[in-house]
Amino acid sequence: MIQFLAALVLATGTRQAPIAAPVAGDELTVYLLTFDPGGLVWERFGHNALWIRDKLSGTDWAYDYGRFTFGSTPGDVLRFAGRFAAADMRYSMGEADALRTLAAYRQAGRSIWAQELDLPPGARIALRDFLVWNAKEENKHYQYHYYLDNCSTRLRDAVDRVVGGQLKAWAQSIATPWTYRDQTRRTTENSPTTYTLLMLGLGQPVDRPLTAWEEMFLPISLRPYLNQLQVVDPDGRRHPIVKEERHLVENSLYSVQDRPSPWTLRYLLVGVGVGGMLLGLGRWGRRSLGGRWGFGAAAVAWTVLAGLGGVVLAALWAFSAHRFSYWNENLLQLNLGAIALAFVLPGAIWRNRSRYRQGVRLAAVVAAISAAGLLFKVIPGMDQANFDMIALILPIHLGVWLGLGALGAGPSS
Repeated sequence: MIQFLAALVLATGTRQAPIAAPVAGDELTVYLLTFDPGGLVWERFGHNALWIRDKLSGTDWAYDYGRFTFGSTPGDVLRFAGRFAAADMRYSMGEADALRTLAAYRQAGRSIWAQELDLPPGARIALRDFLVWNAKEENKHYQYHYYLDNCSTRLRDAVDRVVGGQLKAWAQSIATPWTYRDQTRRTTENSPTTYTLLMLGLGQPVDRPLTAWEEMFLPISLRPYLNQLQVVDPDGRRHPIVKEERHLVENSLYSVQDRPSPWTLRYLLVGVGVGGMLLGLGRWGRRSLGGRWGFGAAAVAWTVLAGLGGVVLAALWAFSAHRFSYWNENLLQLNLGAIALAFVLPGAIWRNRSRYRQGVRLAAVVAAISAAGLLFKVIPGMDQANFDMIALILPIHLGVWLGLGALGAGPSS
């Protein structure tokens, strides 16, 4: 299989021009490899690598960025999680045999593309030398950022460097209709849990339109943009930077949509369903001990979850370097008042009159703050794309408030 993959790519370089004096760099062939998304969370953006083939030495090396390890012990995993929470992510780049890399991604069920880059011999040498230098132990580590400094942006920058900034100059002039949130949505919607957590945790900074340069943080976006790029060599020759593209392995197992799917109605149905259940349990609880216990368990669980979620969102904004989680309007949905409500609810549910009145008022406040997140959309600057989260969360807060009111409306209240 390795030989088959290699033949598919290397066949593109078998057509020889008339024999001329050898030029330093002619022995090198450069391919951008793009691996479409996989099934795991950290594979959803896809991956890419630069393959440098040296005909003289007979070597084929793939260089890639974004390498990390969780470690081998529970303590290592906890330390990694702590660094990730603080946005202190020390990743690295490295090198590997290109043909074995191709075989590994094929075996993992990933679709693979190869683009031969039409670079002048000197640019090929400069790119090869930079990657070799960068792969050294003392140079390979860097601070990873999922949008700004990842596997794709590092390769984008390396290619841009050897074409004299032409890629950046061209791509920065292209406005796209997409945002970081849009691209995150379409790549993670295979997992509702991951999708929901990301939509809750990402704030206003991810909702501005991107340039093509910024959108190339996605490997699956870098590839098509390179197909459009025309560059001018030092000798004045203007030509496409991609000499030829081949789809080496086709696999749609983990494919992503071209645009994100609408999820607001789905979330609204879930939110109304849960909120309606809470209201129903509250009404049932007026005359049934089982209903009272059911409402209490569900309402307390929700308010604890919502309150802790608010603590996490506030901590991301106040104490972490995750700047794309700043100015997060979802703090109005997972608001900190839910924590206080979680402490008051047990007494309110079991007919302590002062606690009951306090609980109803506090539940109304929590629901009102959530509703304010929707009403505030008319205020300039309150334009975070979080209607889906409002659709999910507001009906549940209303269900707690109305269910608690119904619970205390019986003759024994």
